[in-house]
Amino acid sequence: MTAVSEQILLVEDEAQIRQFLRVSLEAQGYGVQETRLATDALRICAETDLRLVILDLGLPDLDGQQFLIRLREWSEVPVIVLSVRASEADKVRALDAGANDYVTKPFGISELMARIRAVLRASEGRIAAPTVFESGGLSLDLVQREVRVDGVLLHLTPKEYELLRLLVMNRGQIMTHQQILREIWGPAQQHETHYLRVLVGQLRGKLGDEPTRPRFVVTVQGVGYRLAVSMD
Repeated sequence: MTAVSEQILLVEDEAQIRQFLRVSLEAQGYGVQETRLATDALRICAETDLRLVILDLGLPDLDGQQFLIRLREWSEVPVIVLSVRASEADKVRALDAGANDYVTKPFGISELMARIRAVLRASEGRIAAPTVFESGGLSLDLVQREVRVDGVLLHLTPKEYELLRLLVMNRGQIMTHQQILREIWGPAQQHETHYLRVLVGQLRGKLGDEPTRPRFVVTVQGVGYRLAVSMD
């Protein structure tokens, strides 16, 4: 019997399926939380030491694919997609976005339980990553996507936020021009360094950073950029 401390989150739009899964999972000794909203699910993932998320793709507030992309910005909690979308393309997109497994509806509960056990075995020993980083007056909340400098909330564009997130997640390392361009614009733009220079200038302006005396974003001449502060 599995320990109750192993918490599973059900993110499912249909109440009957949620109830069926809850009963089945609790019968196996799992602790179960549930929601039909992706935004609630992101909050629960941040606040709870979950072992697994079971995810429906057809959610009322945010498509499951987008939920996966948002979640994988800061969490490695295992995710099993449970969806009526049965095409190969849907499965590939979900797996590429960070799903660990994909089960189509209708499903057999015995098969689903076996897949849950397999995913949990593979993730044994996983340590939950922090979702808020703070240092040197800079604060980044990965769940809320909020950035503050000296307590003041900044309004960043999606690309400005993604650049800062990359630097924070790779703190202590130099991010090369090509690495950043691939992550933000895609492989086809990895040599368009002028895009990156403009973006860095915009981000520095909002952070109040001076290029000659950087507080946050340091230029490594001819190579790339790194974060000046060591965030905890």
